[in-house]
Amino acid sequence: MKVVLLERVKSVGNVGDIINVSSGHARNYLIPRGLAAVSDESNEKSVAHHQKMLSKKIEEQKSFAMGIKEKLDGIVVEFVKKVGPSGKTFGSVTSTEITAQLSTQGLEIERRQLVIETPIKSVGSFDVRAHLFEGVDSNFQVKVVMDPAQVEEMKAKRAAAKKKAEKKEEKA
Repeated sequence: MKVVLLERVKSVGNVGDIINVSSGHARNYLIPRGLAAVSDESNEKSVAHHQKMLSKKIEEQKSFAMGIKEKLDGIVVEFVKKVGPSGKTFGSVTSTEITAQLSTQGLEIERRQLVIETPIKSVGSFDVRAHLFEGVDSNFQVKVVMDPAQVEEMKAKRAAAKKKAEKKEEKA
């Protein structure tokens, strides 16, 4: 069923979007709560009317997204992860983890708004894009560093291996 969103609905779309949803979702949730209006051939005039009414809301939502973009641009989100000997992390940094980290910094962004080009599975810096609204995108960095406790542990192992090699050389 095609509907026009009258409000921003999490995990569905933004104000003014014409989307296809299941008829049950539209009839039982979106329309009764005033979040959407039916959009079909017979209601084209009403859809055009809704679009005009929604233009103000769309502009408000867009300006809100621009405010978030200003805060988000250039920010660096850092993750401390355990790393294997090859430099790969145990598991990857997910969009859920990134949104949780951003929310601790006061930026509420949905997981589905993040665009991660390549999976984040190693130590380093990665570019992530947030699609905040139609035509409003923000780029920021995700930095993955090795756990400091693990770094100390690896240094201790290397020192022990070096001592063991020196003792072998002395005996030989």
